[in-house]
Amino acid sequence: MPVESVESWATSQVTRKSMRSNKSRDTKPELALRRELHRRGLRYRVGLAPLSGVRRTVDVAFPRLKIAVLVDGCFWHGCDQHHRLPKSHTDYWQAKLERNMARDRSTTSLLEEAGWRVIRLWEHEETQAMADLVQRAVAEASGAESG
Repeated sequence: MPVESVESWATSQVTRKSMRSNKSRDTKPELALRRELHRRGLRYRVGLAPLSGVRRTVDVAFPRLKIAVLVDGCFWHGCDQHHRLPKSHTDYWQAKLERNMARDRSTTSLLEEAGWRVIRLWEHEETQAMADLVQRAVAEASGAESG
């Protein structure tokens, strides 16, 4: 008896393999940012789910200070400068991008409502500039906490 094929979201096995290999954490920009923050003496948590009962994680977290850092990929999160829809299956990709962006907005709102400061960065930003922004936020929050 022949096995029925299941319709895949991927256009081919090569595409499917490529898409499945995309990382959801520990991307090159995240690792570069974490290395730089660590070099600067900052200690943080990785992949923290800061909200109880909500399946969302942040890339870098400073839980005591309630600072959440997310490094968004240009393709997956709709960067104005770099995102380009694929030429095939544009309906699928447009809907996928819209869902991702809606989830990003929701995550930011939920975190802010819970008292977190949310820092969203793009993967194309320079590591030093990203680290400067995070370091300033940590310094500000640490000063406010002790003062």
